[in-house]
Amino acid sequence: MKKLSRWTLALLLVVLSGCAVFASHDLDDIFGHADSQNRQLAIVNHGTTLPDNFYQEQVKPILESRCINCHACYDAPCQIKLTAPDGIERGGSKDKVYEGDRLLALAPTRLFEDARTADEWRDKGFYSILNERSQSPAANLQGSVLYRAIALRRQQGQFDTDILPAEQYDFALNREQQCPTVEEYDRFEVSHPTWGMPYGLPQLTDQEYNTLTKWLANGARMQVPDHVPDAVTSQVAKWEQRFNGDSLKAQLVNRYIYEHIYLYSLYFDDEARFNYKLVRSSTPPGEPIERISTRRPYDNPKVDRVYYRLWLDPESRVQKTFIPMKLDEARYSRWSEWFYGDEYSVTSLASYEPEIASNPFQSFAQIPANSRYRFLLDHAQNTIMAFIKGPVCRGQVAVNVIDEQFWVYFVNPDLDLHNIGSSFLENHADSLALPASQSSNALPLTSWVLYSEKQKDYLSAKAGLLADMGKNGMKFNLDMIWDGEGHNSNAALTVMRHFDNATVEKGLVGPEPKTAWVIDYPLLERIHYLLVAGFDVFGNVGHQLVTRLYMDFLRMEGEANFLMFLPRDERLAMREYWYRNANQTIKDYIFSDLMQVDVASAIDYQTTNHKQELFERLAERLQPVLQRDHELAQSKLSAATQNALLSLQNLKGETVVPFPELAMMLIERDGHDAELATIIHNRGHYNITSLLDEESTVAPQEDNLMVVRGIVGDYPNVLLKMTEAQVPEFVAAVKAIKSDEDYAALLDTYGVRRTSDEFWASSDEIARLNKAMKPLSSGVLDYNRLENR
Repeated sequence: MKKLSRWTLALLLVVLSGCAVFASHDLDDIFGHADSQNRQLAIVNHGTTLPDNFYQEQVKPILESRCINCHACYDAPCQIKLTAPDGIERGGSKDKVYEGDRLLALAPTRLFEDARTADEWRDKGFYSILNERSQSPAANLQGSVLYRAIALRRQQGQFDTDILPAEQYDFALNREQQCPTVEEYDRFEVSHPTWGMPYGLPQLTDQEYNTLTKWLANGARMQVPDHVPDAVTSQVAKWEQRFNGDSLKAQLVNRYIYEHIYLYSLYFDDEARFNYKLVRSSTPPGEPIERISTRRPYDNPKVDRVYYRLWLDPESRVQKTFIPMKLDEARYSRWSEWFYGDEYSVTSLASYEPEIASNPFQSFAQIPANSRYRFLLDHAQNTIMAFIKGPVCRGQVAVNVIDEQFWVYFVNPDLDLHNIGSSFLENHADSLALPASQSSNALPLTSWVLYSEKQKDYLSAKAGLLADMGKNGMKFNLDMIWDGEGHNSNAALTVMRHFDNATVEKGLVGPEPKTAWVIDYPLLERIHYLLVAGFDVFGNVGHQLVTRLYMDFLRMEGEANFLMFLPRDERLAMREYWYRNANQTIKDYIFSDLMQVDVASAIDYQTTNHKQELFERLAERLQPVLQRDHELAQSKLSAATQNALLSLQNLKGETVVPFPELAMMLIERDGHDAELATIIHNRGHYNITSLLDEESTVAPQEDNLMVVRGIVGDYPNVLLKMTEAQVPEFVAAVKAIKSDEDYAALLDTYGVRRTSDEFWASSDEIARLNKAMKPLSSGVLDYNRLENR
């Protein structure tokens, strides 16, 4: 008989026993005390027979397709982030990042930033999910939370019910988390025998399980390839020189650029294989990066000179956090035109004092407002998307400030309004102050009063400016709307909210929405500094609430800008409809004179439905740049199939109510690639003003569905699978829904529930097709919101 290797023997012992190898013994007695240095020494003197590319080529694909779906971003259970080797080494924590009632701000625990070594993470309370005791195959398995988790799931076997019992599983996002250390895992296996990984999903295949076991038994080495093509490294060097000019103008401009794109994934190659983050460093180009980590991107770096460096990001691409931007010569040419020319002077650098640094209208007053606006417009989808894919990547309170679906347009930067904007904004910069100036421990009531008064002052000044400009010939007509210069598809966006997350897509997606925004430079800038640069996901309840309250002001301002294009005598009634049943105090604010600009619309309407006509004429103006990728007409589905699916958009009320926020559809076609579609549930609201009691504002009789091509959203609630021939029957079944039981029956036929044997195969096919449709912006979807019904 062939002699068994040590790791194979260890594996057989575990599998055959059906339980932990040394469950009755104390780990310290058998394997010694835990010490992160044990792993580091083993990595240096590994003596493994595994090839150097084993992690990259065999382990990482399993983590990306089976684990990262739940373990990415700040909302990863137990903060176990498996998107990079550093996250695996960091391990888990019993502290929750998303905890809406904490009275004091939490110390940040951002991967790559707030600690650099395993020991530093242990000092911050993180526990290892890999073995940090003596290194042997048996110890590497028994001492690993990661292994114990997949072994526990394997012990459970296949599901024997379609819907998992509520007494055994808890899928609520705010559930009381169970984050056992390896020392606690014996008890956890007894108290939660069905909580192995993947949690509440089909188990790993034999091949996947054996690959991970083999890797863990051999010490879980994670080699990260450092070979980047010369063509990419030369571009990195060129751009680092551009980001670090010595003049005052260059330093101020590059600080402005950094504070706006620090969350982006920057790439140079056509496939975006190598992604970089722009980071602050105390060292100049050519030297190793010494990262400056602060709570906010504009906090005091406490060094004499900040350098902006391009850091190669090793994380797997996760769709809910991925914001891509290509750095190329065309982009640099535009930035040079707006920022680096000789048309203006910079005489001093901006202060890092919180009151100044949190207010871009003060800190960057020396840069022309028109240049700043054009920069933000150039990648407007990313500018808006950063507040959704950045730190506010989860939270009902964070996104219940926006409607379920609305279209976004932008004020034309060519207007005199923006050419004189620098002086106007500089004169009223104090009125544009943002809540982040109060750091991460804010008092919501006093803050709201303070900032509501500042907003009133600004709106009053703005109304006066627009009235004066109206007297001097400025007209509210279609020319005021940015047309993308005829080539930029960022000119029209659609924002969709999915309860506690949201999506931004280019184009006018879906049927005519209830509301729309028109965004000008001050509004766009404040959205970024409120919800991205100034938002602290680790902040206290006061900070998060006052951020939400301030965003109310910005939503109302965007809506008011849109209303100014409608006839003057219709604006009040439209606003009344948008804010039905609102609290009287809020209505007093919304309908005050400050929210109304006494300038007539100059659009010559030809119909009686002015709002619909305005949408149509805006679409005509933006026709050359409208993104249409999500229109079903762009799919290869037959016209009959498209019409059947689109007929779902006529449904309202009780038929729609049982549907989840996002249903992602895999439609198989004979002999051809399948097509993807997404059914989006838009919930009706009487108004969007309630902070903590949203249920009191919902209008279920106004619920409706949108059906779009491809994947929209990052957090599916259910997967659906059918052939194209089945679509008419599926549509008929949807139209017949009257109850939750009817919806459950629909899933019996067309659903790929989380318990389905076809789940992972369907998930893999959706991922493949999603990547083919959006090769530069797609990523791993998040499964934390999959339903169990």
